[in-house]
Order: sequence, then C-alpha cells, then structure tokens
Amino acid sequence: MMLRRKNRVGVVLTVLSVAAFLGALWMVFGYAPREATMGDVQRIFYFHVASAWVGFFGFFVTFVTSIVYLVREERHWDIVAASSAEIGLAFITMTLLTGMLWARPVWGVYWTWEPRLTISAVQWLLYVAYVMLRGSVASPEREARFAAVYGIMAFVTVPLSWFAIRWWRTIHPQVVSGEGMAMTPRMVQTLLTSIGVFTLVYVTLLRQRIRLALAQDTLTALQLAQES
Repeated sequence: MMLRRKNRVGVVLTVLSVAAFLGALWMVFGYAPREATMGDVQRIFYFHVASAWVGFFGFFVTFVTSIVYLVREERHWDIVAASSAEIGLAFITMTLLTGMLWARPVWGVYWTWEPRLTISAVQWLLYVAYVMLRGSVASPEREARFAAVYGIMAFVTVPLSWFAIRWWRTIHPQVVSGEGMAMTPRMVQTLLTSIGVFTLVYVTLLRQRIRLALAQDTLTALQLAQES
C-alpha cells in the first residue's frame, strides 16, 4: 500500500512537471513580449536564469545535507547530497550552454574570461570532479565523508558567482535588477513562472534519483547476502 502511494506521488509529480513546463514554454514564446533591444534572443533569459537558480539551489542542498551527514553519519543524507549535486550539475550545464547561446548575438562571442564566467567555469569543473569522486573510493563510508567535505568546500563558488557582478567590473548583467533590458510586468511574471517550474522539475528529479539510489543499495545488500 505504501509502495503504491509512493509510485502515485512520483507519477503525479512527473505529470505536473511536464504540464507546468509546457505552460512555461507558452509564456516564454507566447505571453512575454519581445524585448526592445535584443529581440527574440532575449527569450533565452528565462531558461538561463531559471536553470542557474535551480543549479545553485541544488548545490545548496548538497552543502546542507553534507553538513548533516558529517554530524549524523546517516546514509540517507549522503544519498540526498549526491543526488542533488548531480541534478544541480545538469542545470548548471544548461546555464552555461544557454548563456553561450545568448552571448553570441549580444556580445559577439560565445565566451569571454570575465570574472563571472570564469567562476562559473571553475564551479562546473569542481562539481564534475565531485561526481567523479563518487565511486572512486573503495570504502563507502570514506567516500561519503570525502564527498561531504568536498561538497561543503565547493559551495563557496555559489556566493562567489552571485556577487561577482557586484564586486568586480564585468560585462555580465545583473539579471535580478533587469540591467540591460526593460523588464515589463509580463516579463517578470514569465521569469518567476520559469523559476517555479524549473524548481518543480528539480524536486521531481531529486525524488526519482533518491529512489534509484535506495534501490541500488537494496540490490547491493541482496548480492552481498547471497555471496555470504
């Protein structure tokens, strides 16, 4: 009975995520007006900012659950930290790709080594290394402790990335203030909807990834029991 309920929750979340994402697409391409200066290329903005928010939030969840794991040493918190980092990395990858597609027509280049983008590149590499660290240590307990410490330290790139455009001279706009574009009410509504929808997708993916990790643990335990 409990298993059926959990499966039902997963199905509902998936359906809601798909429906909400389709609604967000309509808002981006049909509801939000065309930006006066950049034209239709500005519509990438809604995906770029929303994916950045979810990526940062995913790394924040990894940061918090890594601390909890070091305190309690419970496997569940390690699973949440690893799962959230993987999903956060996927969204940050989307952030970098959409940023490059946006930068080419606006700045004339896909990439430039200004402070914000440099920190973003370092952040991406750090979390790629975090994912690669998983499974590279023989002892699961040592792996979890190393990954927890690493996840805590790597999180420093999130506030650095956020404040880079305020601390240093950079060509990257302050997206929250809408610098460089005229943000109309419809644009703001579309942006907030996109952020909410991407967050829902993150929750759906996180739940499924945690369930997969728990199933892998159960399978490993059964295999060990058969071997003994």
